[in-house]
Amino acid sequence: MTEQRHASLGLHPIHAEGEAAHDPAEQLRRHVVARRMRTVAIVVGLVLVAGAARTVLSRAANAKALDEGVAEHSAVYVKTSLPKPADSGQTIALPGTLQGAVQAPIAARASGYVKRWTKDIGSRVEKGELLAEIEAPELDEQVRQAVARRDQAASSLALAQSTVDRWESLRKKDVVAQQDLDERRSALVQARANLAAADADLQRLKQLEDFKRVTAPFAGVVTKRNVDVGDLIDTSGKPLFLLSQTDPLRVVVNVPQSYANLVKTGQTVTVTQAELQDRAFKGQVTRTSGAIDAATRTMQVEVSLSNKDGALLPGAYVQVGLPLSSSGALSVPTNTLLFRGEGTRVAVIDAQGKVRLQAVTLGRNSGTSVEVTSGLQASDRLVLNPPDSLVDGDVVTTQPPATAKAPA
Repeated sequence: MTEQRHASLGLHPIHAEGEAAHDPAEQLRRHVVARRMRTVAIVVGLVLVAGAARTVLSRAANAKALDEGVAEHSAVYVKTSLPKPADSGQTIALPGTLQGAVQAPIAARASGYVKRWTKDIGSRVEKGELLAEIEAPELDEQVRQAVARRDQAASSLALAQSTVDRWESLRKKDVVAQQDLDERRSALVQARANLAAADADLQRLKQLEDFKRVTAPFAGVVTKRNVDVGDLIDTSGKPLFLLSQTDPLRVVVNVPQSYANLVKTGQTVTVTQAELQDRAFKGQVTRTSGAIDAATRTMQVEVSLSNKDGALLPGAYVQVGLPLSSSGALSVPTNTLLFRGEGTRVAVIDAQGKVRLQAVTLGRNSGTSVEVTSGLQASDRLVLNPPDSLVDGDVVTTQPPATAKAPA
C-alpha cells in the first residue's frame, strides 16, 4: 500500500527507527489525539460518576420514603376518653300496669238465684250501695226454723226456772232431797245454754240472710259484671262484680336488680301514657317488696298516682320514669369495652403510649354509657373503639393521622 493510501486512511506508515521521532508534525498529531482521548475519558468518567451518584441518592430517598410509609402504616392511631362520675340525674323508663288503689272481686256469701242487679260496668258506686240482690228461699226457711228452735229453748228455760224455784221452796221445808234440787238446777243451766245456742244460730242465719244484698265495700267503679238475672249463685267464690277504686291509682313496676338498691320509698316519679302524649302525671313510690324475685331478678315496686279527673284507666299500660340517685361509680362509654374470654377489659394508655388491658367490674348500663364499680381511676385514659387485635404492651398513637388531600 502506498503512502498516499495510508495518508487517506489516517494511518501512519512505519518508518525506520528514529525517523518518526524527528518529525514534528507527527508528534503534534499524536499529542492532539492523546489529549482528545483523555478529554473523552474524563467526560465519560464524569457522566458515569453523576449517574452513579444519582442512582445512590434515588435509592436512599426511596428507602427513606419506604421506611416512613411502613412506620406510618404500622402505627395504631386511637382516640381516647376519660372516665367521668356517673350522672346523678339519671332516669330510667320502666313499663308498668295501672291498677286501682283498692281492687277487689265481689262474691256472694249466700247461695241462691240472682233476683236483680242494680249496677253495670262503668257505674260509680259509693260504699254500702246495693249492687245485686239474691233470692234464697232455703235460707229463709232456715231462718224460720231457727226462730222456732229459739222459741222452744226459751220455753224450756222458763219451765226449768219455775221448776227450780218450786224445788228450792220445797227443799227449805225438807220435803225433797238435795240431789233432786241439784238435778233441777242442772236442767236450768242446760236450758239457758240451749237458749244461747239457739240465739247464736238465729243470729248467724240472719247475718247470712243479709248477704242476699250484695253491696259495695268501698267507693269505686264497677269494671266487670259476671252475672245476670236468674243465675245460680253458690259460695264457691265466683265473683259477681269487680270493683276498683280509680282515685288514687297504683302502678306496679318491676325494677331490675342492678337498680333495685337505688329505689327508695317516697321518691317522686313521672308516669306517661302513649295515648296521652301531652300529659305527664306525678306519682310517688309508696312501697317496695324488699326482695328480688329469683325467677325474674327484679324487685316489685308500687307507685301511688292521683287520678281525680279520671284520665287514667285501671289496667292501662304506662311508662314510669324512675329517677335514680348517684351510685358514686365512674361512667365510661360502652365503646371502650373489650369482651374477652378472661372477662371484660378496657384498654388503658400510660404516659409512654403503651396499652394495658385492665379488668373492670360493670354496674348499671344506660345504653351509651356504663358504670364501672371497680378497676379504674378517674385519671386513666381509655381507648375508644379498641381493635380486637390489641394486646398488652402495644404502642399506640393518640393523635389522628393527617388526612391526605384529594387530587385536583
